[in-house]
Amino acid sequence: MEILLSFWHFITHLNETLPAFIGEHGNLVYALLFVIIFVETGFVVMPFLPGDSLLFVAGSLAAGANPSLNLGYLFVLLFSAAVLGDNINYWVGRFFGPRIVKWRTFGRDLVQQKHLDKTHSYFEKYGVKTIIIARFVPIVRTITPFVAGVGAMDYRKKFLPFDIAGGALWIGLLLLAGFAFGNHPWVQKHYESVILGIVFISVLPMLIEVVRQRGNRSKA
Repeated sequence: MEILLSFWHFITHLNETLPAFIGEHGNLVYALLFVIIFVETGFVVMPFLPGDSLLFVAGSLAAGANPSLNLGYLFVLLFSAAVLGDNINYWVGRFFGPRIVKWRTFGRDLVQQKHLDKTHSYFEKYGVKTIIIARFVPIVRTITPFVAGVGAMDYRKKFLPFDIAGGALWIGLLLLAGFAFGNHPWVQKHYESVILGIVFISVLPMLIEVVRQRGNRSKA
């Protein structure tokens, strides 16, 4: 239990814990970041990991006169982790999806039906564009490749190219946001609000699309 609490503290206070980890373990932080992004995108049962805040904080640590991290290394490494994780998630869904959906632990579904339903609704509204849009929506980005696999989406023509594009946009934009703004005193002081703002901005295009489609339906 103590280990779980320590881990929870680590991932919910990344602006404090990540610099401390670098100070103690140096370049091992690259391996840690790779694992977190890979697990969040590759394991359908681990949608709660903080990908957005992790990327933002990592970007901020690559800025300044004496950066702790290298922005180029971060992009290549974390982009690879995101694409690799999504692809494993896709193939797990394709071959084992129906079985995994039935798994239960402590009396609850391991993969919650409401998350599956939400992702299915995105596919119905946006089609293959969901692969890109979902990258910016916590939880949904973890479920999306799994659902794409369960639905046997065409891998070469649809899933893979859109997944690569979405991964590049997600990793690149959030690293750059952290690089450009993460060390500003106001951002440091209001870190939690900034992260919530990032999540809101991430889902804003999807919300606009929903409003637009509803408007079109009402006109019809």
